[in-house]
Amino acid sequence: MNAIANMARLTKAGAVLAWSGARVLPDDATLPGPLALFARVTAPLRNGAADPANQAKLSEALTSLGPSYIKLGQFLATRDDLIGRELARDLSTLQDRLPPFSQSEARAAVEEALGAPIDALYAEFGPAVAAASIAQVHKAKVRMPDGTLKPVAVKVLRPGIEQRFQKDLDSYVFAARMIERFHRPSRRLRPTRRRHGNGSRTSAATTSPPARGRPRNWPTSGHPSPR
Repeated sequence: MNAIANMARLTKAGAVLAWSGARVLPDDATLPGPLALFARVTAPLRNGAADPANQAKLSEALTSLGPSYIKLGQFLATRDDLIGRELARDLSTLQDRLPPFSQSEARAAVEEALGAPIDALYAEFGPAVAAASIAQVHKAKVRMPDGTLKPVAVKVLRPGIEQRFQKDLDSYVFAARMIERFHRPSRRLRPTRRRHGNGSRTSAATTSPPARGRPRNWPTSGHPSPR
C-alpha cells in the first residue's frame, strides 16, 4: 500500500468535495484535527445544513469521483447511526447511473474476454440499454443449434473498473487506519465475523472490487440490471 499515492487520491477527493460546496460532515461530530481543519477551511463554500441543494451537490461530487465513491455514498446512506440523519437523507437520492461507454469499447471488452470476434459470438449485438457505475447491459441475440435466434442480455464491465476499484479501496483502508489512529472514538467499530460449520470464519460484511470474469448472458424476459 503506497501511502503517498493514497494521500494524493484522498486529497483529490477532498478537493472535489470541498469545491462542490456540499456538506459532508455531521454538524455535531467530534472530529480529529485534520478533518476539523478541513471543515473550517471549506465552511465558506457551504450554505448550511438546511440547504436543500446539498443532495444535488453531494450526488454530483460523488459521481464525478467515480464508481467506488458512488457505492460508498449509497452504503453510508443506510448508516445514519454513523453520519447522522440529515447526511443519510442527502445521500439517499444518489443514483447509480452513468453515461454508457462506447459501443466499440464494449465490443472490444467482450472479444478480449471471450477470445473470439463479436460476430462469431452473437448474431446481433446492440447498443447499451442501461448503464451504471460498474457495468452496462447490451441486448443481443445468439443463434441456437436449430438456427433460431435467442434474445439475451450481455453485461459488460466498464473498462479499467477493477484497477480503479482496487486503488480506491486501498485509499479507503488507508484513511480508516489513519482515522483510527488519531480519533479514539472510532476504534469502537469492529468488523463482525461469522463462524461456519467447518470451523472457518468470514466477515459478515465485506466490500471488494468486482470480480474479473467473462461477460454474462441473461434471457431478456426480465429487466437486467447493469450494477
